[in-house]
Amino acid sequence: MHPATPPSAPPPVPSHGPPRRVLVVEDDPTVAEVVTGYLSRAGYTTAHAADGFAALDRAADFRPHLVVLDLMLPGIDGLEVCRRLRRGDGPAVPVVMLTARGEEADRILGLELGADDYVTKPFSPRELVLRIGSVLRRAESAPPAAAPAAVLRAGDLTADPGGRRADRAGRALALTAREFDLLVFLMRHPGRVFSREELLHRVWGWEFGDLSTVTVHVRRLREKIEADPAAPRLVTTVWGAGYRFDAVGDEPPPEDAPLRGDGPRS
Repeated sequence: MHPATPPSAPPPVPSHGPPRRVLVVEDDPTVAEVVTGYLSRAGYTTAHAADGFAALDRAADFRPHLVVLDLMLPGIDGLEVCRRLRRGDGPAVPVVMLTARGEEADRILGLELGADDYVTKPFSPRELVLRIGSVLRRAESAPPAAAPAAVLRAGDLTADPGGRRADRAGRALALTAREFDLLVFLMRHPGRVFSREELLHRVWGWEFGDLSTVTVHVRRLREKIEADPAAPRLVTTVWGAGYRFDAVGDEPPPEDAPLRGDGPRS
């Protein structure tokens, strides 16, 4: 599948700071040429890999700020590439997946592995650039130094929006950028129920999209912050309405209870 015909002028990347590096992992040379060319014209520095093994090698050398990752790749597929990128040390590199329309199960699995967003083929290169910009802004965002955001606390769960760090019972949580944004949003509105549509709009910034994206991220967030993800007490489901953050009522886990996450990842 090929991208839709691109508009003449790609949206520019923000001018402050050095150009952001984007690794495009795509085995179709036509798609790769269109995407890398469009990103370059938008102000990004790009590199390309045509298969899964080359992608991992190129990621180590190129040190991208973001990876555009096709799911269907020779060698090892995009899901395995995403899994291995997430397994590495240091901050998690944001990932935007390219998927075919019929790959819903793979798309959901990719989100579960930590991908930050996805674009469905055939796609508009302009939309892809806008999605990339949105993901990078969220990954790199920080409040102004003159007005630092207050640290959020609920029992032994802490989230620091300024430092983009979260921990529970003194242990750092390995949250992706989107998981962290979701946690902060919910903690800022304790006791309020948000539908999946509202969360998609207010956390992702999307006017419309696949609601399973929200479901997957809530599930992954629970796996990392709840003492028992199967019986959540912090992020609870209000059947027929949505999700609610309960700031009180969650008992601290026993000292020997394992907590998900072994380090901060923004």
